[in-house]
Amino acid sequence: MGKPGKGLKGALQSQQVRLKEKAKIVQAAQAAEQKARFGKGQKPPPAGTKGKATPADIKGKGKATTNSRRPPTIPFKLSDKILLVGEGNFSFTRALVHNPPEALRNLPPASITATAYDTEKECYEKYPDVEATVAFLREKGVEVLFDIDATRLEKYASLKKRKFDRIAFNFPHAGKGIADQDRNILSNQVLLLGFLRSAAKVVKPGPVPSVFKPKKKKSNDDDDDEDVPMQDGYVAARDLADTEEELQFLSQPADEESRGTVLVTLRNVIPYTQWDLPRLAKNPPPVKSGSAPPNPPYTLLRSFQFHRDIWIGYEHRMTKGERAHGKGKTGEGGEDRTWEFYLKDEEEEQYK
Repeated sequence: MGKPGKGLKGALQSQQVRLKEKAKIVQAAQAAEQKARFGKGQKPPPAGTKGKATPADIKGKGKATTNSRRPPTIPFKLSDKILLVGEGNFSFTRALVHNPPEALRNLPPASITATAYDTEKECYEKYPDVEATVAFLREKGVEVLFDIDATRLEKYASLKKRKFDRIAFNFPHAGKGIADQDRNILSNQVLLLGFLRSAAKVVKPGPVPSVFKPKKKKSNDDDDDEDVPMQDGYVAARDLADTEEELQFLSQPADEESRGTVLVTLRNVIPYTQWDLPRLAKNPPPVKSGSAPPNPPYTLLRSFQFHRDIWIGYEHRMTKGERAHGKGKTGEGGEDRTWEFYLKDEEEEQYK
């Protein structure tokens, strides 16, 4: 990967300091609020129960629908041109082609371009099972590319003149094995910013995408013209934790001609949450000096849980530790989450 300028690292380090100070202020305010609320001998709620509704809270508000009943979000459409970066052992690509969710059963394999950072030789050395996977994918018509840096997509002849509907980076990691936590966070933030900056060069332009589909009214419906978020043709499940912003995350973008989107999937636990992906995408730090060009700002379209189990055969492999055999895995405990962004630029105003 290209070396980031000192200005970018300095901006990220300043941002880390500001976020730590802000976190301390928020923590102190929460502690003071809890002390005020439970200072008269009443015990505070157990850890992890904040924000959860009690039976008393639910009474009178209708039935709550649990998150477990909400159908998984499928971020791809049959008409999409898809670019997958940082694929490692290509098990996600294989899942997308060989046994995808029902909505993608007719996805043309030729519409998928799957890339790996390693050279073909390095990839086969790391993952003994990947050679057969690559042969299968190429036989099906998938374009498989090696030695592709996700922060320099626009530099490759095979990619630079193309535009993609979906560009996905699942579980990015700089992989430098830095023990110092702050330096490790910084290293991965530089990777994310580099990817977002490069993806902007190969993502499809167009009108701002939407995740809302209007609910068709029946003749006996009440006079409520509210647009209801849909998922695969059904009204999306709601629960007490839903907010107006969260509801829009539950359905697929309906406009086939809309602007392309960039998807990044991470573990939604520390230390990955400290990379601060949404903030980096929406408000990238200004670069005051150095060789790194400025990052274009993105808008968050939606965020949704990434369900590994619907991508049959997918395993995120680590290259550290058991690197020689590609057996190191992640994913035990916690949640995986995908953030989907689109470019915020002059086109957004043009298509409003």
